[in-house]
Amino acid sequence: MNESSGLQTQVIPLPPVDHEAIPALHEAFRRFWSDPSTQAAPRVGYDAFLALTPPVAGVSVHPSTDPALPGWICVPPDPVEDEALFYIHGGAYVMGTAPAYRGLASQIASRAKRITYILEYPLAPETALPTAIHLAAAALARLSTQYRKVGVVGDSAGGGLTLATLRETSVASAAVVFSPWTDLTFSGASIRGRASREILLAEASLREAARGYLGSTSAHDGRASPLFGIPSTLPPLLIQVGSEEILYDDSVRYAQRAHAAGHDVTLQEWTGMHHVFQQNVVELHAARTALDDAAAFLGRHMRDGKS
Repeated sequence: MNESSGLQTQVIPLPPVDHEAIPALHEAFRRFWSDPSTQAAPRVGYDAFLALTPPVAGVSVHPSTDPALPGWICVPPDPVEDEALFYIHGGAYVMGTAPAYRGLASQIASRAKRITYILEYPLAPETALPTAIHLAAAALARLSTQYRKVGVVGDSAGGGLTLATLRETSVASAAVVFSPWTDLTFSGASIRGRASREILLAEASLREAARGYLGSTSAHDGRASPLFGIPSTLPPLLIQVGSEEILYDDSVRYAQRAHAAGHDVTLQEWTGMHHVFQQNVVELHAARTALDDAAAFLGRHMRDGKS
């Protein structure tokens, strides 16, 4: 498929205030992930890392009581009636929980003014493909029976799972993914070409996580690597990626292929930003702006899209 598809990337310049903030933020990342307690219990550490994103005052959070929608629910004040968002979290498929993402999901729920459901899905290597996809597709279908319109948001592996889920169902009205992991074959040049610039991810760790998630499934299977399984239908899609991450090509190539297939895709490259920088709403102006853009995109396409 032609990847020179004519898709125009929106390149967002690095704000001067973020240029000053990034060195201290990256040093904080290094201290956090090199801490012996984090290395001894990476799942606990990952949840603690994501929980650093503060919840928005006024957004209430509570666990879901619907077994078909396992996870947590964020309810902003005066939400848009009869519309909801469905959040699929990251963590390389081997880490992450819905409670840890309450802060980030509340940031999105508040901006989009829509009730947001955070999916709790089983992690690898204890559970391999295609269990998480089946659960996500069923949960999304369940939401579509309760709300007139549903938008989907995912980050990193959750972004990949979002795109894999959208292959299984066409009920979503819009989708946003942050730095999606779309290629478990690691064929993108940025995996090695941007390794010296990457602050959070490592190829070796991702390869280990991929083995656990794949189980007996081929990495070339579109369920594992959405890059190789662009569906015939997709809702309007916004992809946001940082310029400094090794998964850069996972975003760019997916956007190019989806656009070439005739889908409505918007690709934003955020200059100087790391993997899923949107979580750093306290430290980075770009994070707040990116979330504002994501919420506006969802609102615009859910308002004008299919019913």
